[in-house]
Amino acid sequence: MSTVSHTPSEEELRALGGRTLTVSGLLEVFGVRTRDDQTVLHITQALKDAGLSTDPDFASRRLRDEFRVVFLESASGTAPDSEVEEEDEGLPWGALPQQPFTIGDIPAARRGVECVASGDPLTRAMYLMRTKNYSQVPVLDGDSGLRGVVTWRSVATLLATGKDPELDSAVEPDPPVAQTYQEFFSLLDTIREHGYVLVRENDGTVTGIVTAADITERFDDTARPFFLVGEIEYRLRRCLGPKIPAEAVKAVQMREKTGRITDLMFGDYVKLLDGDQRNKHGARKEAACAAADRNWATLGWDRLVDRDEFVRQLDRVRGIRNKIAHFDPEPLPPGKTEELRQFVTLLRQLT
Repeated sequence: MSTVSHTPSEEELRALGGRTLTVSGLLEVFGVRTRDDQTVLHITQALKDAGLSTDPDFASRRLRDEFRVVFLESASGTAPDSEVEEEDEGLPWGALPQQPFTIGDIPAARRGVECVASGDPLTRAMYLMRTKNYSQVPVLDGDSGLRGVVTWRSVATLLATGKDPELDSAVEPDPPVAQTYQEFFSLLDTIREHGYVLVRENDGTVTGIVTAADITERFDDTARPFFLVGEIEYRLRRCLGPKIPAEAVKAVQMREKTGRITDLMFGDYVKLLDGDQRNKHGARKEAACAAADRNWATLGWDRLVDRDEFVRQLDRVRGIRNKIAHFDPEPLPPGKTEELRQFVTLLRQLT
């Protein structure tokens, strides 16, 4: 997990007011390179303490996206208010992606590319493909002089003709190339047809290669948490719906009080079962705690699961769910995906 290595003074933060920054630029101000829940909370609070906010919320933007640092009295919308109950399960304006998902957003597109030069022997390209389990190796002079690619197919074709096994004779010219800014989904047909696409930066530098395997890996990293969260919500409703009465559901609903489990936000599930709810001053909410005690007793899970551990994990899942709902382009850390997997496994045993 990232930790903030430097917290600027209030004077330094106030100097940011009115400036346009990128998310990565703001992280650098605090001495961190990656964004996670802990750093977002720390930076948000530090900005608030200095009378600042960001427009739009930096937590919902990509690392290279720009935003303005604004003074709270001039920020668009309503600044976070500690006096109000947190309602973070919805998707406010700005949470959904505001620009296309590009090929440059795939990590492999900027990871660099192993290659051979046009004067190298063919055996060097074949060695790379064998040892690295590559299907193709670019032939690249310098950072941008792309001559083509060597593939196992081109090598086999060359050997079948009986020609001298030289690199130039095995090069497939005009390989598929994309710019980092090109829309990702528009390139899927190209990747499906060729198995890969080479990626160039705006200055012509070849910065990486995206293969079908990279797409599969990214889909797994991104989609698995969505499906796990979906199953968790489904199983929570299946567990709670038949047993928790409508009046108990209405008691935790902040908006329209329908009494239907299906209308609850994720944080409401925590309120239904948490026997140690407290207000902003740390005082117990006795009525809410008593209601949660009754709800837990209604479920009859005392001999099956530890209530405190269950509620704590449910609340952690809530935080992960909110991170997913705000479409953070960075893949969820493996530990958090595992947390979702563990919780859904528990719910499967209870339903």
